Amino acid sequence: MKLNEDDIEFLIESLKSGRELPLEYKYALFPTKQKEYELVYAGKMRKEDVLADNDEAKAVPLQIEKSFTLDAEPISENWSNILTFGDNLQLLKTIYKNEDPIIKDKIKGKVNLIYIDPPFGTGDKYDGSKGQSAYSARKKGADFVEFLRRRLILLREILADDGSIMVRIDYHFGHYVKVVLDEVFGRGNFKNEIIINRFKRQLRDLDQFNHATDTIFFYGKTENSKFNEVDIARLCAFCGSERDPQWGRMHSGGLRNPPERTILGKTLLPPKGRHWSYRQERIDQLEKEGRIRLNPDIKYTDIKGEYHVGMPEYLQEERVPVDNNWTDIKGYKFASSYPTENPEELLERVIKSTTDEGDLVMDVFAGSGTTLAVAEKLNRRWVGGDVGKLSIYTIQKRLLEISKSNSLVKPSVKYKKNASPFVVLSSGLYDLGSVFALKKDEYIDFAKRLFEVEDIKSKSIGGIEVDGKIKGDYVKIFPYWDLEGVSVDNEYVQNLHTNIESKVGDKFYIIAPANNVDFISDYHEIGGKKYYFLKIPYQVIKELHKVQFKKLHQPQSKNQINDLDEAVGFHFVRPPKVVSKISKANEDYLLEIQDFRPGYEDKEDIDNRFTTLSMVIVDYDFDGRQFVMDDYFFAEDLLKKSKKELDDDEILTSLQEEKTLKVALPKLLKDKKVMVIYVDTHGNEFREVLEAKE
Repeated sequence: MKLNEDDIEFLIESLKSGRELPLEYKYALFPTKQKEYELVYAGKMRKEDVLADNDEAKAVPLQIEKSFTLDAEPISENWSNILTFGDNLQLLKTIYKNEDPIIKDKIKGKVNLIYIDPPFGTGDKYDGSKGQSAYSARKKGADFVEFLRRRLILLREILADDGSIMVRIDYHFGHYVKVVLDEVFGRGNFKNEIIINRFKRQLRDLDQFNHATDTIFFYGKTENSKFNEVDIARLCAFCGSERDPQWGRMHSGGLRNPPERTILGKTLLPPKGRHWSYRQERIDQLEKEGRIRLNPDIKYTDIKGEYHVGMPEYLQEERVPVDNNWTDIKGYKFASSYPTENPEELLERVIKSTTDEGDLVMDVFAGSGTTLAVAEKLNRRWVGGDVGKLSIYTIQKRLLEISKSNSLVKPSVKYKKNASPFVVLSSGLYDLGSVFALKKDEYIDFAKRLFEVEDIKSKSIGGIEVDGKIKGDYVKIFPYWDLEGVSVDNEYVQNLHTNIESKVGDKFYIIAPANNVDFISDYHEIGGKKYYFLKIPYQVIKELHKVQFKKLHQPQSKNQINDLDEAVGFHFVRPPKVVSKISKANEDYLLEIQDFRPGYEDKEDIDNRFTTLSMVIVDYDFDGRQFVMDDYFFAEDLLKKSKKELDDDEILTSLQEEKTLKVALPKLLKDKKVMVIYVDTHGNEFREVLEAKE
């Protein structure tokens, strides 16, 4: 489209008045070299903007929550496997930026395999084999495609040059995701569309066939991506059952030179109009293996018209290379009571085919942790992440008890080995005590990364030490460690203003612990200059960000487990307030939750004591060292009225009506310590250890 004078005048007036520009002007205003094909949809962000820190998502600091060693040898020196809780877009931004000291130069460009099985974004409900509701992924259409595309762009940058990615998806969005993967990774790097099993449904009275398979799209980052051939027992091509090797013919159509081969000591020409299928070296090898014979029941005439009795044949191998049809193995499994769990045999094939021992495997939709557990068993390093607390505790339990799980080599035998050292990190939700326990330099570094403070050359303005800039305006990190008894009060800000009044712009930022800030408002103005207070803990400063941050959202029922809500920004842990006890009625123990309230005032949350409860996670025999999840209960599970599956509004209404929530505990708890973790809908936790007594 070429712009004429009327178009230009119309566009100028539209810009002045703030009117939205018609879509047809897009390429005239922003000409771009068109690709051979491109998926166009609402909300599609430029690749450059996806990679940049912006208000949609930014890199945030990582915080170590817990380290596990388990007396196991590390896979490689100076490496611990990593499990991260938080929004995976922010995690990927942090890895891509490669500045956080915990992961600097350890992950970016060094990941050999990425496997992801994101919720499919359909709105369909998926049920487990035992009737448990798996999830209803509510982010649909263009939102889902863009949700996934942004993560794929960052994942490509994190891959090693010889790395690969495998993306599991279902029939609803597979065709869209294929086009996006072509855009991101390049159509020339597409390897396979792998067909795998999904939940088997054999419903009647449909107007279509039942859906029986999902797809894994397999791409390399470059043409040099690593690939290892994986083989399986020979299967019947039509029935899928294992079958014995068969004798097959050794000739193919067409002529080749030279035509003759030495077979079992004889120089033989191929049948008329054909050629021997194998080179002489391969025939010699087959003879050594005893896999060549002359079949006396078959006669033939060779290319020179000579008659022969005994056709050369070869015996097929007992094992054959795996092709792209993987319906010989399960598509889902329910070993950990976690919905939509990938089976270990599926991930074993994925990991073996694309990595070697010691390589790095990543899964940022880790779910039940199959990718990480199999990587561990195959002696690969791993990085995993998920936005769900249930996922994190499920994975943690799986790794802590991996020695009790089945071996990959012989499933009837236990694996027996402990997991390699791993750390649990938090990304976007931080423990305040751990922040203030940091050393001075570490605290300053954390605060600067948290609030995106840019470094500057000059560190002093008017005799006041400054720590950098935020969007062009100066920042000072309040040195609370040196100023005992001093607060960010009117006197402190006035002193700053006196020294820097004419040397800075209209804004000046002060980063300080909330307890050290005496001002209720977000800024204090003196002589036209605004001094903004970025408080730790921190929620929302609208002057600093164009969009409000979204908190992590934890599910209140099984059907919300894999909802695709994004959590932009960061928050600090505010443990909920809980009143509870263990009681005994006859032979049964009960955990009675008498009160549950959020640990902070938040207008987003209904002012009721149970409405922000997400789940209760229990270790029935706490050893005093490490929590290992034995069971979990969603808020919906604890409702007396939850004989049927409730929708979100029904759950909240029912919780409002409850006076006490009760958790039925196992009978054999006498004199045992029970550790309970209460999780609210924003991922905050309250932990307590109770004793089951008579």
